Amino acid sequence: MPTRRFTAPDRRGVVAWVHGTLDALEHLVGGLGTAVLALLALAWLLVTALTSLVGVGLLLVPSALSALRAVADRERARLSRWGPEIIGPGAAQPSLRRAVADRATRREAAWLVTHAGFGMLLALIGLTLPLNAVRDLTFPFWWHLLPAEDAGTASLGLWAVDGLPGALGVALLGPAWLALAVGLTPTLARLQALPGRRLLAPPAGADLVLRVAQLTATRAAALDAHAAELRRIERSLHDGTQNRIVAVTVLLGAARRAVVRDPDAAAAIIGQAQDAAEQALAELRGVVRSILPPVLTDRSLPDALTGLAAASPVPCRVDADLPGRCAASVEATAYFAVAEALTNIARHSAARAAVVTVRRADDRLLVRIRDDGVGGADERGGSGLAGIRRRVEAHDGTFTLASPAGGPTTVEVSLPCGS
Repeated sequence: MPTRRFTAPDRRGVVAWVHGTLDALEHLVGGLGTAVLALLALAWLLVTALTSLVGVGLLLVPSALSALRAVADRERARLSRWGPEIIGPGAAQPSLRRAVADRATRREAAWLVTHAGFGMLLALIGLTLPLNAVRDLTFPFWWHLLPAEDAGTASLGLWAVDGLPGALGVALLGPAWLALAVGLTPTLARLQALPGRRLLAPPAGADLVLRVAQLTATRAAALDAHAAELRRIERSLHDGTQNRIVAVTVLLGAARRAVVRDPDAAAAIIGQAQDAAEQALAELRGVVRSILPPVLTDRSLPDALTGLAAASPVPCRVDADLPGRCAASVEATAYFAVAEALTNIARHSAARAAVVTVRRADDRLLVRIRDDGVGGADERGGSGLAGIRRRVEAHDGTFTLASPAGGPTTVEVSLPCGS
């Protein structure tokens, strides 16, 4: 009988199986963390409830409700990383009466009790299975180090171990534990997440309301960004190009008056007018490029960013890996975000080097600008970071700034670019 070969699709299936198990195990570990927090918050709620019987606990109600909302929001964030986003209701209720009347708070309290008990139990079971597998598989290597009374009975007390054959018999249980872990861990992770997805999710229609509010805010931000861009272009034309053209007009008038009485002076004035005209043309080109850089249309976003990096006073490396083009408005937003960030780095960071990383993940364009400067960047400091946020959010994107004192500073921009 011919033996069946282990083909590439089989290997991919095994890899996906193992990856799914490890992913589920990671879910259980994260769930164990929120279960511990839920247990602490539940204990605080119970203390508050008991002490409220004598009136003292009423002072603890705001802190207990805040702790409940904080733990629930952490679970929402955890579940959102592994599936559909769960949007929270916002700030916690300030009083006991409002909390009791609030449906979201009541559902959070029900989840807290469930997750502190059932969720923690599932996490402990899920973590015990692989630990048992490791324990039994390695048992022959360390069983002789155990005291006689502990080594005599191993692996749930199924048989006595008085030598190497017995230890090897215990090791045979390791694959069984491993099979149980592979088979049960994904189910345990789903069961652990189920109460959170049912109890912490907003009621029907809330997603639509929040989305409409978000789109309304995005539309307002887009209009503000558009108005700010028009003001910037107007200032550039008024303060720069227009003044140069006025100077050209004045110089040409002076040259015309001097051409008869002093031809040499007229020639010098015409030379000055030509220089002013060239400067006006260069400034006009700069304004045009600031609206939409031609290199974005003629070549690509990585090429445009490479040009920015080459012109940066701070040594900058561009690491861009894009499979194709995005919409022109998206690429322009990413370009200006990088340009503004590099300008801030040159002016404020005292950095020695910067790195711009550009990737595409599914339907998002991800841009990261990182420098090794002194840090401490603040959007409220007038450094242009607020302008980056407005421009990015106008495209329904996200902007994240991490700049601890002492550095490094990391700016991350995520923009929707279609599938």
